[in-house]
Amino acid sequence: MAKESVKARERKREKLVAKYATKRAALKEAGDYEALDKLPRNASPVRLHNRCRLTGRPRGFIRKFGISRVTFREMASDGKIPGVTKASW
Repeated sequence: MAKESVKARERKREKLVAKYATKRAALKEAGDYEALDKLPRNASPVRLHNRCRLTGRPRGFIRKFGISRVTFREMASDGKIPGVTKASW
């Protein structure tokens, strides 16, 4: 489980990216890279990292479900994810 401060930092970055998205797009289109440099660093979408919504785990992220592979396996075994069953043949 990730520290709460790390999860909070990631949420803060997501808000900044959303806030400056239109401004960044306009500056990029105009080619004004000096003004782009003056925006906050965390406003860049490159700095975002996918994290599990439940545990905050940064690795093994499954985009379709928004959770890590470990959490996915636990939830799938418990039958908490609709349409997902353990394979058997």
